[in-house]
Amino acid sequence: MQAQNTRSVGFVSLGCPKATVDSERILSSLRADGYQISPSYDSADVVIVNTCGFIDEAIAESLDAIDEALTENGKVIVTGCLGANSSLIKDQFPSVIAVTGPHQTDEVMSAIRTNFPISKNPIFDLTPRHDVRLTPRHYAYLKISEGCNHKCSFCIIPSMRGKLVSRPVGDVLEEATTLVESGVRELLVISQDTSAYGVDKKFQTGFWNGRPVKARLLELSKELGKLGAWIRLHYVYPYPNVDELIPLMSDGLILPYLDIPFQHASHRILKLMKRPASAEDVLSRISAWRSICPDLAIRSTFIVGFPGETESDFQQLLDFLTEANLDRVGCFEYSPVNGATANELIETSVPDDIKNDRKARLMAHQHNISAQRLKSKINTEQTIIIDNTGLDNIAIGRTKYDAPEIDGKVIISGAPQLNAGDIVKATITGSDDHDLFADI
Repeated sequence: MQAQNTRSVGFVSLGCPKATVDSERILSSLRADGYQISPSYDSADVVIVNTCGFIDEAIAESLDAIDEALTENGKVIVTGCLGANSSLIKDQFPSVIAVTGPHQTDEVMSAIRTNFPISKNPIFDLTPRHDVRLTPRHYAYLKISEGCNHKCSFCIIPSMRGKLVSRPVGDVLEEATTLVESGVRELLVISQDTSAYGVDKKFQTGFWNGRPVKARLLELSKELGKLGAWIRLHYVYPYPNVDELIPLMSDGLILPYLDIPFQHASHRILKLMKRPASAEDVLSRISAWRSICPDLAIRSTFIVGFPGETESDFQQLLDFLTEANLDRVGCFEYSPVNGATANELIETSVPDDIKNDRKARLMAHQHNISAQRLKSKINTEQTIIIDNTGLDNIAIGRTKYDAPEIDGKVIISGAPQLNAGDIVKATITGSDDHDLFADI
């Protein structure tokens, strides 16, 4: 295919923050090569769809996005988690130009360069590369590893993204420093298993600014905490090494926030899920963590309706929520994923109506817990990062205890002139089901 001076690429990004980071790297590579990013299907030479393939709803959304891109544009390259199942995509959409899996920026760029080459501009090629981000300027995702070593029976992510591969600690810290120097005020540390960072490298010592730094979550967190930004940890498994992080939170080096996917509380169901830890161990450790850092916020996700789950198992989960007193909770109804070993438990499947009922009951139960934890912040002064501002001196922000996109907001009245990324003090004046209200 003859090269052109300019090419325009449309982009659809689906899935979790890890997929968002993959999208940012592809977009950055496109721009570094001189491709333009199109805001519409009509003006694009080709459309890239970065897919999610974890649960049925995500797969359906990805397939719909591919279908729409083909209908509106006709030239589509598919990447991401669903791309790991290339036969599914090619069988349903034989006209797609190429299919790649997750975390395969080089393969996506190869498909673009082969099918839609552009003439090199010697002046442009000497221009320093500036990475593209899909998040607002004041916060960014920092991916520290790829893949996962767990064998959870409901999950196929290791088969799509491979085993754990930790990034060199110096590379992570260099990226974090660059982000902070560009104006980022909050770094959201993500991976498939954040607690396991460095395990695959046997915690090999790297170097940063001429100093040795061990590739381990504790040492990484200490170094990140020196950058002057908010450091928020996501996808933290409750390994013993998490205990070492709590004093860092108490000292203000990293945010007092843990995103931990507990998934269930019944020992029997956790065993069927092939998940580590037990509810009793988790509860004792949460108590110990809060004794060190009383304002620690914990969010988690749970699965209801896993094959074999009885009413007794579900009641154990509700009891766990009562005792754990978590700040935020998400809930998914179990759905079989092609290739997951839990599919072997089909004879003990939970009917859909029971799944629906248990999800509703869990969320109603947690609603009261979360509402009480929000009420406890009324009449306290909180540090808030501003996400956006509006009319009538209204600003929207978040406390240290809320991550962007998934947790609650703070609506600030009577705010002076504020900008996204500002970090301010405000007094909490009220709360509703999900959010806080404040005055400066």
